[in-house]
Amino acid sequence: MLVDSHCHLDRLKLDEREGALDEALNAARARGISAMLCVCISEANKQAVLDIAAKHDDIFASVGVHPSDVSEAVVGVDELKQWAAASKVVALGESGLDYYYTKDSADWQKQSFANHLRAGADLDLPVIVHTREAKQDTLALIREYGSTSRAGVLHCFTEDWAMAEQALELGYYISFSGIVTFKNAEALRDVAKRVPLERLLVETDSPYLAPVPHRGKANEPKYVLEVAQFIADLRGLELQALAEASTENFYRLFDRAAA
Repeated sequence: MLVDSHCHLDRLKLDEREGALDEALNAARARGISAMLCVCISEANKQAVLDIAAKHDDIFASVGVHPSDVSEAVVGVDELKQWAAASKVVALGESGLDYYYTKDSADWQKQSFANHLRAGADLDLPVIVHTREAKQDTLALIREYGSTSRAGVLHCFTEDWAMAEQALELGYYISFSGIVTFKNAEALRDVAKRVPLERLLVETDSPYLAPVPHRGKANEPKYVLEVAQFIADLRGLELQALAEASTENFYRLFDRAAA
């Protein structure tokens, strides 16, 4: 039993046939994927995410604004709390900071991220964090505004051990995607070996970043099995042990999903 802790089901690159999404979900279930977290990136796709989660017992939702989607009209704390009141919402995000693609909006990103952290702390909800080339600002904002009890997850982690270690000290979980299987990801594999098993999650971030041997193809939740198997082999574990631990971690962090 595995959980895909981060996927964008409304963006899967499927054909236009009716039932194509159901086929993709059933393909994941057939490989032992017992639950999926469908992640929101903006107000524009929020309803699509909520509708998918509402239709399927094994799919949960998040609500939030990705740093690349932040505009001058930053969503406020109270509005985020209203979004989070929707059925099957188990987290806020993804939010965070991305200075690689959109550093010109850094001030808006910081305000947006702070609002997500504040709303998460108020609601006792975890925050799904996207961070790229913004290590120090990401950690500083978490320290200033984040919850000390619920924390969240640094998803699709691509940073170094120094950042992972600081995030772990703040109560955060670390989630690995198919990037860990890429040939040039040796430093990331070192992090995947060192993160405590009880704080590790696996994800696809589909439809992006398909793992080896599917790299270059559209990603789907079913490929979280390859991510989990790779990390299990890396750590010298049986797949079942990695699957059980990461699934338990998911329901501990996103405890509304376990209710």
